[in-house]
Amino acid sequence: MRNSDRLPPRELPKRRSGRHRNPLSFDNWFGTPALIMAVPGTAEAAKCADGESIGARMADLVRAYRPEVTIRYGHTEGDEQTLVEALHGLEHSDKRPLSGVVVPLVTAPHTGVSAAIEAAVARTGADARVTEGLGPHPMLAEVLHLRLAEAGYVRADRMRLISVVARDTTMTDGVVVGAVGGEGAVGAAGVTAVLLAARLGLTVLPADLENEAAVEQMVGQLRQGGCQRPVIAPSALGPELPREELEALAARHGARLGDPLGSDSLLGKIAALRYAEVLNSLGVEQPPTVEELPAPVGSRHRPEN
Repeated sequence: MRNSDRLPPRELPKRRSGRHRNPLSFDNWFGTPALIMAVPGTAEAAKCADGESIGARMADLVRAYRPEVTIRYGHTEGDEQTLVEALHGLEHSDKRPLSGVVVPLVTAPHTGVSAAIEAAVARTGADARVTEGLGPHPMLAEVLHLRLAEAGYVRADRMRLISVVARDTTMTDGVVVGAVGGEGAVGAAGVTAVLLAARLGLTVLPADLENEAAVEQMVGQLRQGGCQRPVIAPSALGPELPREELEALAARHGARLGDPLGSDSLLGKIAALRYAEVLNSLGVEQPPTVEELPAPVGSRHRPEN
């Protein structure tokens, strides 16, 4: 006979597939791959103003979207908190189809970062797959818009983030989206520039921040179109180029400098999406069957007498 003062057994949550699935996931019980974020540059270069690592901040942001996944980060350069250390222990296992997924924290294809990731994976023998960077992606334009608004260069509506340009000395009338990483990065910045122009109602052009002539050409085009207050907006998280170099670059061309993207919840969301794309391609993101779920444990789940 059922004991009336005993709490009813806890029902296991049923995980739904699709956009409305239950966020409580059982993936880690079935060997979910670890998510490894590759931070460009050294650990020292990746420190924020308060001393905290941008990798640590991004790990916390991604964890909000994938709480069931082991999340690590490592830097592509230097001897501290390296990517090699983050990839340690991710050798091939017959218990899971993949041990790790590496997400580069760059907004576009970056030749240097890609080479460093490939070398780290080869050195450790990690059973890992490398995703694309965080861009191009429509949400990058939104993050750039936020950084420009925070600096006072554009206005942003609180609800829709639609910019209203004012005719004063603080608001910009032209933007150069700065790319870092080579020719592929410039192409990705071009996509972001188009999306940002649609949001701001301004002329927005892409340029390679590592190519002085390219920056000069784009700023010149803005001035030929009547722009008097150009702003260079780096489409990068921050560690890719020293702040001092960017400030000197902007000063040489008579432009103001926007803040880099830094750590942002939208960037964390993109990283989580990149990870999910790999799992979906492997068929890992499938709801477990009832037989595969572990049996509940605890005093409330003792067998009835």
